[in-house]
Amino acid sequence: MAVPFIDLKRFEPGFLDRWADICRDTSANTRFVGGPEVQRLEQRLAELTGATEVVGCANGTDALQLALRAIGVGEGDVVVIPDATFWATFEAVINVGAKPVTVDIDEGDLQLDVDAFRESIKTYRPKAAILVHLYGWGSAKLQELRSIAAEAGVLLVEDGAQVLGAEVDGVSPYRDATIATVSFYPAKVLGACGDAGAVFCSTAEQAQVVRQLGNHGRTSHYFHGLVGWNSRMGGLEAGYLNLGLDVLEARLDSRREVAERYRRELADSGLRLIAPPDNWRENGYLSVALIDPERRDDFQAVLREHGIGFGNVYPSSIATQPGAEPWLVGQVGGEIADRVSRGVVNLPLFASMREEEVAEVISVAGEAAKVL
Repeated sequence: MAVPFIDLKRFEPGFLDRWADICRDTSANTRFVGGPEVQRLEQRLAELTGATEVVGCANGTDALQLALRAIGVGEGDVVVIPDATFWATFEAVINVGAKPVTVDIDEGDLQLDVDAFRESIKTYRPKAAILVHLYGWGSAKLQELRSIAAEAGVLLVEDGAQVLGAEVDGVSPYRDATIATVSFYPAKVLGACGDAGAVFCSTAEQAQVVRQLGNHGRTSHYFHGLVGWNSRMGGLEAGYLNLGLDVLEARLDSRREVAERYRRELADSGLRLIAPPDNWRENGYLSVALIDPERRDDFQAVLREHGIGFGNVYPSSIATQPGAEPWLVGQVGGEIADRVSRGVVNLPLFASMREEEVAEVISVAGEAAKVL
């Protein structure tokens, strides 16, 4: 039986009918940019996470750039980022005129390494850092990382593109962040019908700056207090996200159940499946296996032979990407991030996976593990 890596068409009963109603209403009232669906989404996200205010925007990359600019990061400033993340984290630093320094990750939870972070602050004296919550959870030492940044006067942006719906110490990771971001790319646990993102703000003043920057710096329609750009969320994207919020908990439960089942039923296979830290409740975004890089192709060949989809999120560390060389101003370590990137394999994981699909993945992955 073939099983896709992800299937975005597992709609709940009545979902498409409700979506058609939103499309009809949005079109009839020409609410294509901003409007009540966007306002409703922002309010619901604030209530869900405990953030002071949430500002919708065009995509997750813009969200990072808006967050960096809102806290005053710009031309020539040094910004520390993890060496294991999506390229957009790196891009955002470059696009605001700042200089990136990559920092290695912890092999246990695959998040930013605390000691390496301390070293990066001492060596490079950054103005800011981007802390990425990767794979559907974050660092076991999140509070320590926040404290280190605060004590050193380093402004901290939390890239939460993959962590909506997760919890740390019983609360949303967005709640206590100085400023944080999310992506609503369709493949996320809460995905839009196109690109969209949001910035989670800790003060109303911060939210006002973010909102202004994402709307051409406007103070009113034809007057501009800042130089921003166009990063407005559309009404259709917001409407689709509001429908997704209605069923988010059920989708998260489905994902978490599959992720935990993989870990439980493949525990004796020799396959190393990473679990979130004890103080995190994951959102089930990705199943993460680490394999000897020399054996990964053999393992994946067995999956491919049986029609089992898989991912490699992400197959290269930031510092080893060809596009990084002209921009990177420093590195602290990187060996672990490089090794993890060459050994990571992600098994199929999406909401509403069928029992027979999960069983097939477990069976084939167990067979594939014999090559390790």
